[in-house]
Amino acid sequence: MAMLDAVLGIVNVAFFYAILIWVLVDSLRQSKKNNIAYLKQGPKLLATITVLCNVVISVMNIAFAFHEYRIKRIIGYNSLSLTLTWVLSTIVSFYSMKRRTINQRFPLVLNLWWSFTTIIVALSVSIEIVNNFESLNLWFFLLEDNIFGMVSLPMLFLVCFNALPYVLCAREQQHSDSYMEQRLVQQEMEAEDKEAFTNANIWSQLTFQWLNPIFNKGRIQKLEHGHIPSVPHSETAENASSMLEESLRKQKLEGGSLTKAIAHSIWKSLALNAIFAGVNTIASYMGPLLITNFTVESLSQRQWYFGAQRIGIRVRAALMALVYSKSLSMKSVGPTHGKVINLINVDVERTGDFFWYIHGVWLLPVQVILALVILCINLGYTPSIAAFVVTILVMVCNTPLANMQENLHSKIMEAKDSRIKVTSETMKNMRILKLHSWESTFLQKLLELRDTESKWLQKYLYICSAIATLFWASPTLVSVVTFGACILVKTELTAATVLSALATFRILQDPIYNLPELISMIAQTKVSVDRIQEFIKAEDQNQFKNNHASNTSPIAIEIRPGEYAWDTNDQAPKKPTIQITEKMMIKKGQKVAVCGSVGSGKSSLLCCMLGEVPFSGASIKLYGTKSYVPQSPWIQSRTIRENILFGKKMNKDFYENVLDVCALHQDINMWVDGDLTPVEERGLNLSGGQKQRIQLARAVYNDSDIYFLDDPFSAVDAHTGTHLFKKCLKQFFSEKTVVYATHQLEFLEAADIVLVMKDGKIVESVRYEYLMACSNSELVQQMAAHEETVNQKNPLQEEDYVTSIPCQKNQIEVAGEIFHESIKDWKRSKEEEAETGRVKWSVYSTFVTCAYKGALVPVIIVCQILFQVLQMGSNYWISWASEQDSISKGNLMRTFTFLSSGSSIFVLGRTVLMAKVSIKTAQRLFHGMITSVFSAPVSFFDTTPSSRILSRSSTDQSTVDTDISYRLAGLVFALIQLLSIIMLMSQASWQVILLFLVVFAISIWYQAYYITSARELARMVGMRKAPILHHFSESIAGVATIRCFNQEKMFIDKVKALIDDYSKVAFHNDATMEWLSVRINFLFNLVYYFVLIILVTLPRSAIDPSLAGLVATYGLNLSVLQAWVIWNLCNVENKMISVERILQFSSIPSEAPLVIQDCRPEPEWPRDGKIELLNLHIQYDPAAPMILKGITCTFPGQKKIGVVGRTGSGKSTLVQALFRVVEPLKGWILIDGVHISKIGLHDLRSKLGIIPQDPTLFLGTVRTNLDPLEQHTDQELWEAMAENGENWSVGQRQLVCLARLLLKKRRILVLDEATASIDTATDNLIQKTIREETSGCTVISVAHRIPTVIDNDFGFGPS
Repeated sequence: MAMLDAVLGIVNVAFFYAILIWVLVDSLRQSKKNNIAYLKQGPKLLATITVLCNVVISVMNIAFAFHEYRIKRIIGYNSLSLTLTWVLSTIVSFYSMKRRTINQRFPLVLNLWWSFTTIIVALSVSIEIVNNFESLNLWFFLLEDNIFGMVSLPMLFLVCFNALPYVLCAREQQHSDSYMEQRLVQQEMEAEDKEAFTNANIWSQLTFQWLNPIFNKGRIQKLEHGHIPSVPHSETAENASSMLEESLRKQKLEGGSLTKAIAHSIWKSLALNAIFAGVNTIASYMGPLLITNFTVESLSQRQWYFGAQRIGIRVRAALMALVYSKSLSMKSVGPTHGKVINLINVDVERTGDFFWYIHGVWLLPVQVILALVILCINLGYTPSIAAFVVTILVMVCNTPLANMQENLHSKIMEAKDSRIKVTSETMKNMRILKLHSWESTFLQKLLELRDTESKWLQKYLYICSAIATLFWASPTLVSVVTFGACILVKTELTAATVLSALATFRILQDPIYNLPELISMIAQTKVSVDRIQEFIKAEDQNQFKNNHASNTSPIAIEIRPGEYAWDTNDQAPKKPTIQITEKMMIKKGQKVAVCGSVGSGKSSLLCCMLGEVPFSGASIKLYGTKSYVPQSPWIQSRTIRENILFGKKMNKDFYENVLDVCALHQDINMWVDGDLTPVEERGLNLSGGQKQRIQLARAVYNDSDIYFLDDPFSAVDAHTGTHLFKKCLKQFFSEKTVVYATHQLEFLEAADIVLVMKDGKIVESVRYEYLMACSNSELVQQMAAHEETVNQKNPLQEEDYVTSIPCQKNQIEVAGEIFHESIKDWKRSKEEEAETGRVKWSVYSTFVTCAYKGALVPVIIVCQILFQVLQMGSNYWISWASEQDSISKGNLMRTFTFLSSGSSIFVLGRTVLMAKVSIKTAQRLFHGMITSVFSAPVSFFDTTPSSRILSRSSTDQSTVDTDISYRLAGLVFALIQLLSIIMLMSQASWQVILLFLVVFAISIWYQAYYITSARELARMVGMRKAPILHHFSESIAGVATIRCFNQEKMFIDKVKALIDDYSKVAFHNDATMEWLSVRINFLFNLVYYFVLIILVTLPRSAIDPSLAGLVATYGLNLSVLQAWVIWNLCNVENKMISVERILQFSSIPSEAPLVIQDCRPEPEWPRDGKIELLNLHIQYDPAAPMILKGITCTFPGQKKIGVVGRTGSGKSTLVQALFRVVEPLKGWILIDGVHISKIGLHDLRSKLGIIPQDPTLFLGTVRTNLDPLEQHTDQELWEAMAENGENWSVGQRQLVCLARLLLKKRRILVLDEATASIDTATDNLIQKTIREETSGCTVISVAHRIPTVIDNDFGFGPS
């Protein structure tokens, strides 16, 4: 009979799970149909009777279960399982009746359950009647053993009969309903609910059911950004930033605190989150007293965690917006670009992450107190005091480790900042490095910085190993001391008290571990908040704003005497940048030219007028709107049209006029997409002249009263310059006030006033005619040099002729243009490539075998297994031995201590080996990625924004450094723990294995359902951060232009939209994890509940009480452990995307080898510098047209060759072919008879010299910029330098680049617009220097100034 009850109990449990699974699956199905209208009602009366019958039978089962417990003091397994299943079936039947949608039948599983129960009860009643047939009477049917069957049997028949019409009704409508269901589901999939979370009811929010539409979409197709609902209003950047700004105003930041302002802006959400945290803590300490505690603990924990993540998202959004808006209003000499990026990447992220830990401040002491109260009740005062002392001692020991961890973390961040700064600079200037063959040196410098970072990382991980060991060993240490105290005071130890104490020690484990982490997090967050507060308290540029409404007076600009300096730090006063000694008034409509030598202060004077330079005792007033064209073009990564409109509405006629004035029609007609052509990062697909004319068009379209033009003609050729001068400056700006700086003195004659600058002072300020009349004036001396160059012009180059021919573009504009125009079918600013589907197993295998070929992985796993075995063994020993009178207390403690110490040793070995493997893996992955990137061709850097490389080098690499190895190991360790607990439970009852199999099957299904969407969300999180950083970088670079055009609001709105795009992905990514955890927690809580029922119902003789207690003790961690397994299982794949992204950049197709040992030229090569081009064909891409078509020519050695030609003729392609930036399709190039395609790139490029059009300086001193490889003496450096200065203007940077080239003493030199931004006098000096210093060299000059190439020996003009 007992065997039959056990079998029936198992069947009942199986039905319970079957009904439960149906509920879970149906809830998912209903999420697709939440807009389905109520349809024709079924047989409602019969359905109501069916539900009432279920209610009566359930009540009867509950009553008989209580009766059984009252009589026997125990509830039978069959009785309990039968009662629970009937209660669940009653709830489901009521739910099915009320749903009343397309599906009008009770679920099949209910019909099977009713049928099965009817058969069993009918058989039971029949057997009883047959056995007692002779003594049948009324009292027989009212006996305690028979009344349930006699009463329930008629109702069971009625239930089965009433359910039949539902089935028939459903079959009749099956075809039409199926079609309607498909249509409605399709409509639901097509209509995206953009406010799913906001519109969700309480139950949906508690169980995260509002995410189901996203999961459904993710199972059908790849989840994309457009499929994700918008972020809730409370988490939007607009709302979050406005609340924080309001709090800051109330706090009055100058005397207040950013911390208080943040707390004030989120206090309501923080209070609600604290309630969930408190409820979770209380529920976790109540343990298995009630089944509802498991549900409460699970739901409250999920809401606590998700609430913390929501608060973090809100704070991040607010701080990002605040830092951005502040960066637009700060002084131009404020914090560097790198510091602002670090504030966003590190400090803002860390501040947002802190809200995971914030409740630990008050929860930690509560947890300790509750644990000690439980110990005091079970063991008495002395052992509990001993446990408290040891707990405090462990915490104290942990604190210095945490402080060391914090200090090492700061060192890591400092080292990382240095590495990222160099990486950023290197990636942006990779073309220059490769042309100079410096990439190996800079790669070595980067690897040295990484080695420094790695040393700190190694120490950090070893400290983390010590903390982890202390965490896992702390329960052992506390238990040894506590049980030792019990023996000393002769407290009786029983299996019950021992196991209760062991469970309490595990509870104490979390506070012990969390205290140092909490202290560390508080300290780190304080540092981050202080850094952000220091940033937002910095001096605003707004106080230097000088805008005044246009008035009726004739004055446009009023300048009063005073000093202007970029650095206004009183503690370190510096020489003023600009000194104004006399009051100056510029009238409306006047043209003011600013000239002077390189570094004289022309650009700084314009910035002073714009209000960009802080002043002392001076003021500049502008009356009217203003526009600014900087010397270094600033172009956004948007379309050409958007760059020109710059936030203003389109006026088609005016727009076309602007294009004509700025000579852009020819360019726009040449592009496939016209003015809708997207601009790449930093305008890489545009030439210098195109960028200059686009930003000039931006200023012209703004239609301002006052224009500031900083050397607008230097980047364009003579024809284009003349066109801009006549059409724009003289005609379009005829009634405008214009202040323009220029080196080209032929443009001075149009000026009403000429300002001559020298050493930051205006030395001359008169009309052009008066100035020229004075023979001793500074301008006359510069004009003398100018006349010298003018006299060298060809007589045909008269002004009338220049203006009569069609406007041509800059002769060297092809430097970037030809390459990109030739591959115009390419997507210029392509979206970041992302893998799809599951992370490939090859990624996992590569990661696991990176360090020592995976040899240490089995050792680590064995250490974990032995740790788990010894820990369980020690706990079983003390619970079993405490009940044995034959074992002395001394032997009990010695064995317990020995087993516990052994487990601690193995966990120490595991953590140390993990640290070693993590460091080695991180180094191998970084080295592989950075080496591959440095070996990539120049075209890779032209089409790949530097932000993508930086995100892998910073965020993804940080994840690899300190996260992924421990996530993956944590998954394996948790699986080992979970399997060991299952094995332990199976020793108590083999039925547990069946339950676990069912639960694991459901969990795997849930995980598969979840991961398809979660994986893509995790990928999106990584991709959506890069646009924010790019927008920050771009805006900081053009902050002066943004302020001048009063477009701060447009840029702030743009960054808020980008933040919301990132926030909505992060919000839903965080929510998906909680969705999964809620469901898995619920399933495993049920398993544990049934295990407890089995343990309670089994006879005492059937199981060892110590084993039963041990099962119950370890089962307390079952819910947390399984959640940890599932969470890690999903999170590992999400985190492995970082490895996947790094490996993407570890396999970039590389350019030719740097050195080919078998084909190395002689050390003195090239001796003569003769260059031969033989049938040279160049094509950038198989789908692109041929650029150079069979060119055959010879450049004689030791001669000077001028390269000229129309736009698109292939001048820059020729230069790129010479440096092997692009390889020939056919033909070859010989230098002194050596085939350059057969030697290494380093051997080639290191023998050539080039000055690119865009001068580039690197972080460091003048010396390191002149001689990055440190190959020359100081004397050689001084001989090579032509000019030096404190403020690096564009001209000065070009001079340094020229000195750098002369220092290298190459036999072949390429000058690509080497003197474009240098005044005429300095240009003459430079040309003279080049002629003298390169007398024995082959010099190839690409230029748009006629004098630059007029004295060359040969001219070359590709067509």
